Amino acid sequence: MRLDKYLKVSRLIKRRTLAKELADAKRIELNGKAAKPAAEVNVGDTLVLRFMNRIMEVEVISLETSIRKSDAKSMYKVISDERIEIDFDF
Repeated sequence: MRLDKYLKVSRLIKRRTLAKELADAKRIELNGKAAKPAAEVNVGDTLVLRFMNRIMEVEVISLETSIRKSDAKSMYKVISDERIEIDFDF
C-alpha cells in the first residue's frame, strides 16, 4: 500500500494530500530513510512522523484499504510519541 494512502486510512494524518506534502518535505521516515508519498508500506515497517510540534514513531501492524474510524488504531502500534517545544524567538 502507498504511504500516503496508509497514513490517511489509519488516520495518522487526516488527509492524503497533507501526507503527500509532509513526505515531499522529508518529514516522514520509513524504516530510517526519508520516504516518498508512493513508497510501499508493509507490515512490520517503522514510520517516524514529524509534524507540528510532535514526533511520532509507529510500527505498521496491518494494511487495510478501508476501516472504520473506531478501528483505525488497530493498524499501527505507537512506539513513541513526544511533543517538542518550539521557540519562535529569533
